Amino acid sequence: MLTKTEENYIKEIFTIETITKKDVSTNSIAKKLDTKPSTVTDMLKKLATKKLLSYQKYKGVKLNNKGKTIALSVIRKHRLWETFLVKKLNFSWDEVHEIAEQLEHIKSDKLTNRLDQFLGFPTVDPHGDPIPNANGEFTKTKTICLTKLTINTESIFVEVKNASDKFLKYLSKNNIAIGSKIKILYIEEFDNSVDILVNNKQINVSESVAKNIYLNN
Repeated sequence: MLTKTEENYIKEIFTIETITKKDVSTNSIAKKLDTKPSTVTDMLKKLATKKLLSYQKYKGVKLNNKGKTIALSVIRKHRLWETFLVKKLNFSWDEVHEIAEQLEHIKSDKLTNRLDQFLGFPTVDPHGDPIPNANGEFTKTKTICLTKLTINTESIFVEVKNASDKFLKYLSKNNIAIGSKIKILYIEEFDNSVDILVNNKQINVSESVAKNIYLNN
């Protein structure tokens, strides 16, 4: 049985690997987990001994099928608990990440499957991230970044890339949420800020905000 720390490493390696589509460097893991590269190296050797990944010094790390299965299981539990906290306990979407970080390490598959059933087998969490099913499978929705939309195009907000508390609070303050219809009105050439129409209200968002809003393509 893996420890909480080991599961966190597996999850983060999977997340980085999914984004970069290549072997994951020790430094990128250290940065993500806010720890020393030497500490990461020690853990990678340990996980390699447990046959969860392949690791070669200076060449990075890659999860094997067993490691990916564990990562998907942890991610599945995390996103189901986030959904439960928002949908059933009325937490706001900026409050649930740290709580789900604790709950994702519960080992009971029976509880996870019952939770999934209780929630009606959701396919995405409150931030728009796909939820793996019991077999570790999920469907990734095709999305497009707000900055890539053409003028006067309207689409539905389906995923947030930056799920930090501060960013989610910013979106909530401006009544921007998953499911909101967003229409792009104008892009300012000077700073690439964007005028959008959301919930019949026109607002201006910075380029950094726009880059973290993804819509149904």
